Amino acid sequence: MAEKQSQQINDLIFRELIKRGYSLEGNTRIWNIADSKLWYLTPEQAQAYLNLEDEEEYKKTVTQQELDLIDDNAKEILEKFGGEPINIIDIGCGDGGKASMLIEKLKGTKIRYCPIDISSYMVNKAIEKVSKTNTVEVIEFQWNISDFENINNISTLLRQGEYKKNVFLLLGNTLGNFEINELLYEIRSSMKGGDYLLIGNGLDHRKPEEILNSYNTEHFNKFSIYPLLQLGLKKEDVEFGVRFKNSRIESFYTIKNPKEISFLGRSLKFEAGDQVIVIVSYKYKKSDFISFMNLYFDESTVKVSENGAYSLAICKK
Repeated sequence: MAEKQSQQINDLIFRELIKRGYSLEGNTRIWNIADSKLWYLTPEQAQAYLNLEDEEEYKKTVTQQELDLIDDNAKEILEKFGGEPINIIDIGCGDGGKASMLIEKLKGTKIRYCPIDISSYMVNKAIEKVSKTNTVEVIEFQWNISDFENINNISTLLRQGEYKKNVFLLLGNTLGNFEINELLYEIRSSMKGGDYLLIGNGLDHRKPEEILNSYNTEHFNKFSIYPLLQLGLKKEDVEFGVRFKNSRIESFYTIKNPKEISFLGRSLKFEAGDQVIVIVSYKYKKSDFISFMNLYFDESTVKVSENGAYSLAICKK
């Protein structure tokens, strides 16, 4: 018999489960709530992600590779921007660390910085960090906290005075968390001729064990388990797992014992053995990634890390 829970339930997560339902893989019921808007609902969740970025294995295989690519190609990036005043629109800004590093490399260029994130906690962190540079005007308005549907409004409003050029940042493997065509179309539609977009994203370099090592950690578990905890489940109710499947990392949890969740007059039952996918992160083959960049942008250059696991795309409309 399914055990009932009594903890407070997050409305958004519960509705997503009800709406999506489950699929069957053999005899296993698969629930998929892998949606980035559910990952940073609380300051605790957002901080758990920032802790993950600082975790040794994740930093070595993901975070540091992106920072190294920015550092190694800073001169070329600066030359492409041309030295004129720019708006930096940091999509999925996190704590602003990566943008700060790029801004440091762009000394001498007049910059206005606009962080965009679904998490107000992240936006505030980014504003605080970038403001410490003392050389950058930080833009704060109602659309800072957004799931990217207002990018076009933001890009239009920022083109004021001498700041005619926009530079969009999509770093930290943010692209891999979305349907690639939808997000790239949205961003490109918000760009004008001469605007740039920098994308940092993991690649499928056919060494899945290396990729999995950076995700199969206690830090990643602490971050990815939050959606289930907000459904009233407890850590002991589930078993953490990661896998590389269909060119993407999947973080999932296996239900150990039957559980019934009741909320808003509806009930949902998890059976023992059910799997709940909470995070997916796409890794594209280098050739496929380059093809996407060429499809959406008039000019694109893709830089790849030495081990072939990470890429930095410099794209121009």
